[in-house]
Amino acid sequence: MSWKQTLVSVVLAFGSLIVLGGIASAQSTSTNYRVDEYYFGTGGELNACSSNYCSKQSAGELAVGHTASANYQAQVGFNTSDVPVLEVAVNGDVDFGLLDASTTATGTANVQVRTYLSSGYNMIIDGPAPTYAGHPLDAPSSPTAAQAGTEQFGINLVDNATPNIGDDVEQVPDSSFSFGLPTGDYSISDQFMYNDGDTVATSNSSSGQTNYTVSFIANMANNTPAGKYLTDLSVIVVAAF
Repeated sequence: MSWKQTLVSVVLAFGSLIVLGGIASAQSTSTNYRVDEYYFGTGGELNACSSNYCSKQSAGELAVGHTASANYQAQVGFNTSDVPVLEVAVNGDVDFGLLDASTTATGTANVQVRTYLSSGYNMIIDGPAPTYAGHPLDAPSSPTAAQAGTEQFGINLVDNATPNIGDDVEQVPDSSFSFGLPTGDYSISDQFMYNDGDTVATSNSSSGQTNYTVSFIANMANNTPAGKYLTDLSVIVVAAF
């Protein structure tokens, strides 16, 4: 079989989104009263409204931000909400183009996750490896270096040198507000793997926005069946309460 007959085109659609998770919200209550939000300061108002505008106002706040212990966590500050939030955004279709046995093909996609008033989240990637005519590209089940000439499909969520692709997570605005991180097997530079349904990132507490770069590699062997390999992968984020 000639080299040209073993060229493979791989188009990866990485755009579907599923968000799961229960919602729980604890308040201070008695038979006659309920306290929805605590405030310590010199003044403020939750809903200062005119006929056209509304705002939240505060003055003299003593502390703001996130605080936590082994058993409890709280969002401190007057302008906080008692409504749990889970936000996920996925951006990027990956088209590896035509593969050849001498070069590793690469691509990236971006995922942003933010959660509020939760105990953290797990981010899962679900779906099969790219497949043509019933033949999926081989996906290493443990961290493995990219090897041109060996059939492979894999991902990680860190910055890599070989091949030069990807980026480390970005915490927004910084690591004192956001806490999501790739899981162990997907946090090793220059090592790639993929298992359908794996948890690839997690946070152990309520977190500001974390930006993940998902790095993809694809390699073919000389005996890889020629064809157009396709897959649809879903990002599933499950919040814990």
